[in-house]
Amino acid sequence: MVQSKTELFDEDLIERAKLFKALAHPARLQILQYLAETSTCITGDISDEIPLGRTTVNQHIKELKEVGLIQGHTEGVKTKYCLNPEKVEELKNVIQQFADGLNCDTNSCN
Repeated sequence: MVQSKTELFDEDLIERAKLFKALAHPARLQILQYLAETSTCITGDISDEIPLGRTTVNQHIKELKEVGLIQGHTEGVKTKYCLNPEKVEELKNVIQQFADGLNCDTNSCN
C-alpha cells in the first residue's frame, strides 16, 4: 500500500503544518485580524471588509473553521463568526515553541 508523504512525519508536525497552512494566505490573515479588531462575533458579511468576492471569502472562512481558528454559529438565516479563543491561544503557543526551536548560533549559521 502506498504511504502518504505526511504519514512520514510526527503527528505534532502535521498539526503544526495545518495551522501554518491556514495562515498562508493574506485574506485569511486579514479575516483573523478583522475578527480580532472587532472584539465581537460578526453577523454581517465579512466580504464587505476583504477585497475579494463573497464566494472566495467564504472559502477562506471555511479553511479557518476547519483548523478551528474561527467559529461559526448559525442563527436563523445568518451565521455569526468569531475567533476561537482556545485555538488562537494554542496557535500562539505553537508559533512561539516552533520559533524558539529555531536556534541559530551565529557561529554555526554562517
